[in-house]
Amino acid sequence: MRFLPKEEKFFAQFNSQTRTIAQAAVVLAEGVSQGNSQLKLMGPRIEQLEEEADEILHEVFTRLNQTFITPFDPEDIHSLCSHLDDVMDGLEDVAHRIVSYRIDPIPRPVIEICNLLKECSIELNKAVEALENMPDIHRHCIEINRIEGQIDTLVRQAIVDLFDTETNAVQVIKLKEIYDYLESTADACEDVADVLQGIVVKNS
Repeated sequence: MRFLPKEEKFFAQFNSQTRTIAQAAVVLAEGVSQGNSQLKLMGPRIEQLEEEADEILHEVFTRLNQTFITPFDPEDIHSLCSHLDDVMDGLEDVAHRIVSYRIDPIPRPVIEICNLLKECSIELNKAVEALENMPDIHRHCIEINRIEGQIDTLVRQAIVDLFDTETNAVQVIKLKEIYDYLESTADACEDVADVLQGIVVKNS
């Protein structure tokens, strides 16, 4: 059952943006699992996806300024797309820093967190696809929140272990920054879920 006004172009752009994010998350997860040298080769693909997502974001904002009737509040559209942009930027930032900082080998927690971000991004895509027609979007948002909680736990433990075991101060700084970016990317996923649930409440 459709519960939002029909404006298919907006929904197509939302779906395209989240599919692009999910693709970038898959590439990042595969890259870190195969090591720094492989991630370096995959880096341009993540950058390309980030550029594609930026183009979609620009198209949405252009349409938003030109459209009188929108599927839901313009402020919510802006918030949704901005938080999705934060997710994509976070994925690209993580990949860039791992390669630039020459993190090799890539720590196991980083690999585990990137795999969780992949799962979270796929759930984001499902949630946004459900936005147009299905009121049970909440189950996807709950799963996003659950994964974000797992990432928080892994990040906290990884930072504790880092300060307990790493004796190279420069390496500590590098890895701490990467963990911070991983956590903020997961937080951005949760922000998207919060916006989606707010949209459903307003329009149900």
